[in-house]
Amino acid sequence: MAIEQAEHGSEQVLKRDIPWETYMTTKLITGTSLQLLRRYDKRSESYRATLLDDDGPAYVRLFVGILRDILKEETVEYVLALIDEMLTANPKRARLLWRGNWFIQEKSCRILALIVSARPKSRDAALQNGESSKAKKQYTTIDDVLKGLVDWLCAQLKNPSHPSRGVPTAISCLATLLKEPVVRSSFVKADGVKLLVPLITPASTQQSIQLLYETSLCVWLLSFYEPAIEFLATSRALPRLIDVAKSSTKEKVVRVVVLTLKNLLNKGTFGAQMVDLGLPHIVQSLKAQAWSDEDLLEALNQLEEGLKDNIKQLSSFEKYKQEVLLGHLDWSPMHKDPIFWRDNITHFEESDFQILRVLITIMDSSSDPRALAVACYDLSQFIQYHPAGRIIVTDLKAKDRVMKLMNHENPEVTKNALLCIQRLFLGAKYASFLQA
Repeated sequence: MAIEQAEHGSEQVLKRDIPWETYMTTKLITGTSLQLLRRYDKRSESYRATLLDDDGPAYVRLFVGILRDILKEETVEYVLALIDEMLTANPKRARLLWRGNWFIQEKSCRILALIVSARPKSRDAALQNGESSKAKKQYTTIDDVLKGLVDWLCAQLKNPSHPSRGVPTAISCLATLLKEPVVRSSFVKADGVKLLVPLITPASTQQSIQLLYETSLCVWLLSFYEPAIEFLATSRALPRLIDVAKSSTKEKVVRVVVLTLKNLLNKGTFGAQMVDLGLPHIVQSLKAQAWSDEDLLEALNQLEEGLKDNIKQLSSFEKYKQEVLLGHLDWSPMHKDPIFWRDNITHFEESDFQILRVLITIMDSSSDPRALAVACYDLSQFIQYHPAGRIIVTDLKAKDRVMKLMNHENPEVTKNALLCIQRLFLGAKYASFLQA
């Protein structure tokens, strides 16, 4: 249906003549429904607006009933286009969809998800190519509808209207809607990411497996969106995903979880956490199973290779970490290796910037000129390679320690202290000449 809708476009769909009288004869709609449709169908926008103002809930019940009882594709498309037109003309009418009993709420939610997924995708391109401002305004109003829908879905996840169907309905709709950029943005702003995390848990019944699959699908869609990744990084999402990958036997669940882990692998400190949580061994176990899905097998191979790279990076960082913690700083190759700093810079954030704090302590307490010089140099490298390096080093009150070392009797110490101060105040481009 989504393909048909995209091909026809709403205007062409709304030109169809739907045999409402036949539906009444076959008892698919009532006489009252036929009367409402005759008043509404093929009328002007202003006349329809009056009808909706006077009797909006009745029309919502009518449209929902048709979508429940009539399966003919042309009619379903027509009613979806009517609802789309109704909401585009006035997004505040979406509130009609949240009223009434649970059946109305559930079907309304699914209707909106269908409308969004069925809307022609060429609309974005047309707007970019200079489509009329009226069309742009209509598109914006649908965005407003979606923001209201996201708020309702988050409310369902927090406090479901129906004890058993509230959460599954919300997750099912989100699994469709989170493909839309405006929905991702609204969902993150509504603090929705944390509402998904408790639902990432191993499942046994058919219903719970479907809920787990659709929840994992939501997380996978969010793993393409940087602001959402920041929320995932501060939650229990990763250990829960790994637990599901380890214990799940349902192929579609394992596939979407592995694809999500592959997406997150090189983001922030996710790779290091995955290694700590034993994911390399779990991936090997998964590869040994008889999966039929080629996408899953390919994703497992890619995840395995990515984890191997992370283990290599970690091992080099572990060597560096040991060197710093023992205070035995020397000009080993990694200090001046740009690849080491670029690949490992996020590891410096671990344990509340423990490594930086130790480097600063070495500057304060060491009597070894070589250790002092290397500590200054490493601090300057952190400033250069970390996006917030200068702010972090300033917050750790390193400036005064480095300034004192600019008067050190050893020229190697003063040179590297000066480099660090230059980067701290001016940025790397003004200080690069000092490395020569």
